[in-house]
Amino acid sequence: MKILSYKDAGYVRFIKTLDRRAVPTDDLYNVVSDIIAEVKRNGNKALFAYTEKFDGLKLTPRSLFVTDAELEEAEALVDEEVKEAITAAKKNIHAFAKRSMRKDWKYKNGQGAEVGERFVPYDRVGVYVPGGKAPLVSTALMTAAFAQAAEVPEILAATPAGPDGKVNPALLYALKESGVTEIIKVGGAQAIAAMALGTSTVRPVEKIFGPGNSFVVEAKRQLVGAVSIDLLPGPSEVLVIADKSANPAFIAADLLAQAEHGGDSVVGFISDSKTLITRVEKRIEKQMKTLSRSKYIKDVLKKGTFVILVKNLDDAMEICNQFAPEHLSLIVEEEDHWLDKVRTAGAIYAGNFSAVAVGDFLAGPSHTLPTGGSGKSFSGIRADQFQRRTSIVRMDQKSVQKSLKHVLKFAEIEGLDAHGKSVEIRANSK
Repeated sequence: MKILSYKDAGYVRFIKTLDRRAVPTDDLYNVVSDIIAEVKRNGNKALFAYTEKFDGLKLTPRSLFVTDAELEEAEALVDEEVKEAITAAKKNIHAFAKRSMRKDWKYKNGQGAEVGERFVPYDRVGVYVPGGKAPLVSTALMTAAFAQAAEVPEILAATPAGPDGKVNPALLYALKESGVTEIIKVGGAQAIAAMALGTSTVRPVEKIFGPGNSFVVEAKRQLVGAVSIDLLPGPSEVLVIADKSANPAFIAADLLAQAEHGGDSVVGFISDSKTLITRVEKRIEKQMKTLSRSKYIKDVLKKGTFVILVKNLDDAMEICNQFAPEHLSLIVEEEDHWLDKVRTAGAIYAGNFSAVAVGDFLAGPSHTLPTGGSGKSFSGIRADQFQRRTSIVRMDQKSVQKSLKHVLKFAEIEGLDAHGKSVEIRANSK
């Protein structure tokens, strides 16, 4: 772990590195650009070649999609406790989603024209569920179940299968229960390209949701315009800000849980209490001995973890807003006072008992959140992101007449006389 105090010579320099901007390297950009171009040019042929290269799986047009028989087999293999957990999570997700959905509205403006907005679900969306080290069953729910709550009629899921062509049964069951209508056994940037551009057998979607590695995130970034995207959720991260009121065992557990993701995960801990930092370090050492994924955890603690002793909590809040963490665990006295100072965080967990893992799996808000500093510009997945917005204007002649003077002036300024005449002809009609 990198441990720094505000008294250290390198403190200011390190804090500046936490003000991140998610900009791809040239190598990453070029690799992903080539993959997208190849999928655009050769469709399924490219998709199958990349899947064999990266996942060791030989696909055909027939085996590309998960079949009904595979879904039935998966359902039979999943035990009842797993099904109950999936049902409980989906219930909370739907309840949260329904409360955050945008509603149609209208009113009359200053000239008497009726204006408003109408919200309808997208017709077809794609959700990406990473494979790799662990089957992310919760991610299936935290993406597709929001689409289901928003009543999107077609949901295409992409998730990599193993070399045997199988997808984890619990993941398949969660996707089916979340309303997914099609599943392709493809991962990586090539899956994003297929969903955005389509192939001979994969129909393109209108918007793509879901987290992934740096290649997946870069593919989403490059395909904006060909398709809409949700946000740029890359490797997972947590920042804990705590004062002397915090329980060191709880903090250690959250830091270890984050490190368990492995890879490029980022773990941060900031406190104004040196005593708390020391106690958390000791708890980490003790708890890590009992964990099954200790190898991943040790790697992240060594490469992707920082601990900072700040002079005061005001400094901690400033660092937080620069860093824009995916998950912020805030464990402080005068909680509401400090909550008001947080401007950039994907999700906030307030208080000693608010475990980030409950938010990951069950609480209701989506755990698909902005990372890598993109929280300055994006928010996490919300139900209203599955809705298409359309504005509506309805006028009678009286409201046209009251609008005419101002419209003619704008038309004159911009040199668009046909615009002015299109309104004038209505205002003066008998």
